[in-house]
Amino acid sequence: MISAATNLYCVLGSPVSHSQSPLVHNISFKNNKIDAVYLAFEPPDIESAIMSMRTLGIKGASVTIPFKETIIHYLDEVDPLALDIGAVNTVVNKAGRLVGYNTDCDAALAPLISHGIQGKTVCIIGAGGAGKAVAHGIAKQGGHIIIVNRSAEKGAALAAEVKGRFICQDQMDTIAADVVINTTSCGMYPLQVNDLPFPASNLIPGMVVMDVVYTPLNTRLLSIARGKGCTIIDGLSMFVAQAAAQFELWTGLKPDTKIMRDAVLKNQG
Repeated sequence: MISAATNLYCVLGSPVSHSQSPLVHNISFKNNKIDAVYLAFEPPDIESAIMSMRTLGIKGASVTIPFKETIIHYLDEVDPLALDIGAVNTVVNKAGRLVGYNTDCDAALAPLISHGIQGKTVCIIGAGGAGKAVAHGIAKQGGHIIIVNRSAEKGAALAAEVKGRFICQDQMDTIAADVVINTTSCGMYPLQVNDLPFPASNLIPGMVVMDVVYTPLNTRLLSIARGKGCTIIDGLSMFVAQAAAQFELWTGLKPDTKIMRDAVLKNQG
């Protein structure tokens, strides 16, 4: 029962119609008997969204494309890891002070570590908020990083940060990597579902291919990679892990990640 005492949480992004964040957080609030509700907002800009958080007393927010980097300028405090990465995906309202965190980094690394990262050549597609989080995590694990990005300036800057190499999109067919990670929206439902972020000809047996897109769960990239004998990691693994870390930051409680994952799988049919 929603009342005046119900705490409000949200996701801020554009687009957000595909987001499963309201589903996993609302089911976690219910499972933990917390009087809170989580909604999806698509603000025109992040500055006005932050003003609304302050005015309405919104307790916390998830941050997604395209606001992960620009939001930093409007927060009262930013966690050192998020500041180092240069991207925030979680905001906690601490008695009126808005503090930014990044839960993407550890969430992306979790399913990759068992496959080995140190000494491996890892191609990261995208230099946005998610790409930055993944790149910094891979760098700390000793991976040899290749950054591919539509904007050469942005891609080269991230490559320099993590002591990696930048390769232009039109030269992707020259890339030989042990691990390929798509951190862009390429392949996402509904507008880009048929797009392929990495050349199919460069996918070879034994390669680890990860896609942070989770709608659909079986992206075109993962479908082709599976058919070529690659080890695949779907975006739901990272999505659930980062959402669980957000929930803990907001509430101090660890949510049931199986309930989160099962809810998304059921919703996707």
